[in-house]
Amino acid sequence: MGTEIHWLAVLLAGVAGFAVGGVWYSLLFGKAWMAARGVTKEQIQAGGAKPGMLFGITFLLDLVMAFVLDHVFGTYTPTPGLHFSLFVAGGIALGFVIPAMAVNYLYQQASLKLFLIDAGHWFFAFLAMGAVLSLAG
Repeated sequence: MGTEIHWLAVLLAGVAGFAVGGVWYSLLFGKAWMAARGVTKEQIQAGGAKPGMLFGITFLLDLVMAFVLDHVFGTYTPTPGLHFSLFVAGGIALGFVIPAMAVNYLYQQASLKLFLIDAGHWFFAFLAMGAVLSLAG
């Protein structure tokens, strides 16, 4: 009943998902995200959270998502190619992750801008993980 797990591909996909987040929240949308959250860089740095722990846990959770995504891909016979892997990964983001986020953001009364920034991050992170798992798996 099990599927073969491609450990190196999972590791690389976790790195890819983490890298998307790094680029997304620094170069692409860092300032817009902080504005939508109503915080400054100084407030974030003074918040008391240790960056090493935050990044470490984030990477660990990216690995969990990559592991599960690899397992999902392993349930298809034959193993899906790049196009189908992107379709499945994007579908998981659009069908599960982003709607679950939307419920939380509705109850938190978060802004649409903040939701779109965060949802976009997860959509592209899942696409990156799906691409890496397809190409390296």
